Amino acid sequence: MFSRHLVKMLTCALFALFLAGAPANAANEAGGSEYLIGPEDVLEIVVWRNTELSRQVTVRPDGRITLPLIGELPAAGLTPEKLRAEIVERLKEYQQSAVVASVIVQSVNSYRVYVLGQVQVPGSYTLKSRTTVLQALSLAGGFSQFASKNKIVLIRKRADGLDDKIQVKFNDLVYDEESRANEYLLPGDTIFVP
Repeated sequence: MFSRHLVKMLTCALFALFLAGAPANAANEAGGSEYLIGPEDVLEIVVWRNTELSRQVTVRPDGRITLPLIGELPAAGLTPEKLRAEIVERLKEYQQSAVVASVIVQSVNSYRVYVLGQVQVPGSYTLKSRTTVLQALSLAGGFSQFASKNKIVLIRKRADGLDDKIQVKFNDLVYDEESRANEYLLPGDTIFVP
């Protein structure tokens, strides 16, 4: 019989091996999807030849930013390029020659997920790159000794405000090569380990 300590060590080693093979920039390898701006992200907006309009702003919890001349505009849910185009359009009312050179995401703060229940360190985790279910469980220190590993629930908020509850089995995450259970997490996702 294996001791609980040895089982825990083997589980942590398995997590470490999995993470060692994870791509550094999974967003590019997962179909090249563009980053969507979210609340608390820090943006640098550069208007060419106009230092008064260029600034660094933080996206508010309501998803909006405030800029000189144009006031408030939504930023959350847009790509940096779409936000740049929106700023150019709004600035045309005041300056036909205004050119927004770039919208740069200086700091990613909106990619937050929650890992709760029978894990070593439950809580909120701010991520800096795309992260899978298994990687998030690793960030939370792995399972506690009382965890029901094959009854994990991934809770994801839908566009209509309701929650999707996706059953995830640890065995599928680790051993089933064809399982899609180890998907990338979205901002706001919650993993619950009963």
